[in-house]
Amino acid sequence: MNSLVPCGRFAPSPTGPLHAGSLLAAFGSWLFARQRGGRWLVRVEDVDPPRTVPGAAASQLQMLDALGLRGDAPVMWQNTRDAAYQEALDQLLADGRAFVCHCSRSDLAANGGVHHHCVARRTRPDPAIRLRVAPGSVVGFEDGIRGPQRQDVHAEVGDFVLRRADGCWAYQLAAVVDDGAQQVTDVVRGADLLDSTPRQILLQRALGLPTPRHAHLPLLLDASGHKLSKSLAALPADAGDPAATLRQLWQLLGQAPGALEGSAGHARILDLAVAAFDPARVPRHDISLP
Repeated sequence: MNSLVPCGRFAPSPTGPLHAGSLLAAFGSWLFARQRGGRWLVRVEDVDPPRTVPGAAASQLQMLDALGLRGDAPVMWQNTRDAAYQEALDQLLADGRAFVCHCSRSDLAANGGVHHHCVARRTRPDPAIRLRVAPGSVVGFEDGIRGPQRQDVHAEVGDFVLRRADGCWAYQLAAVVDDGAQQVTDVVRGADLLDSTPRQILLQRALGLPTPRHAHLPLLLDASGHKLSKSLAALPADAGDPAATLRQLWQLLGQAPGALEGSAGHARILDLAVAAFDPARVPRHDISLP
């Protein structure tokens, strides 16, 4: 996998405008890719229609464009990828790695929501499909920012959903299939998705896909310690002053304050940022904003 051209991606869900935490993930993933001389892609993760906000994706793409964060290929839209997800699901079902599950959330409540075997009290007309996670499925990986990680996926997560009971594709399957299709070598994203990484590594192995490198950026927290995107303070970022926004994000990423001095336009800032970016300076812990 490392013989491929380095490739990163930013994959927002169109649930609202980009806020500072989202932009930190976008800029951070862009810097990791560009510093390695690699490609950077944008993917809209719109496989959850109930959560999709009309016009949000267009607003997000406009914001990225205003900051000069432009992908090296046309934007991938997950709502056009049903055939690819179905092919992967069919492969897992044929291999016996996935199975139809009639369990509801209430059925699994006694076990904390963790599925180890089906306990459904009735057959459902709309069953989910889960990945079979065998006992001893312990996944370890080296995170590029947070260091060694380890999770017993069987004990802590259990058999996880690939296609939901409402027919929507689960995030885990869609992300893994698309990272494979786009030859993504470096997944750089917010630390709120750190817990998903072992599941995705298991799924990549089951599908015979390469496992990218991972680096999980710090989350921005409000004064109460809540993730910024969940907070009333998570106002949309202002595209009117891209240079100021990039400088603020640069500081939040722990980078050398003087590296961008003397730069006015955001295009020049981006050039300087690529040259000066030091992944070792990225904070290993979440950041509380005043």
